[in-house]
Amino acid sequence: MKLSVLALACAATLGLAACGSTTQDRALSGGGIGAGAGAVGGALLGHPVEGALLGGAAGAAGGALTNQSDIDLGKPVWKR
Repeated sequence: MKLSVLALACAATLGLAACGSTTQDRALSGGGIGAGAGAVGGALLGHPVEGALLGGAAGAAGGALTNQSDIDLGKPVWKR
C-alpha cells in the first residue's frame, strides 16, 4: 500500500514536471511542484518531510530532463 501511494505520487510529479523554457526554470518549478505533491503523499503515510524531499528530487529531475516541447505548462510565475 505505502509503495503504491509513493509510486503514484512520483508518477504524478513527473507528469506535471515543470513549466518554463530554460532547464533551470523547469528544474526549479518541477522541484517545487514535486515537493508539494511529495509532502501530501508523505503526510498520508506519516512521513511528510521524507515525501517532500523525494518528491522535490523527482520533480527537479523530471523538469531538468524534459524540454519545452515535451511538457509546457506556460511561463513560470516568477517571470510574469
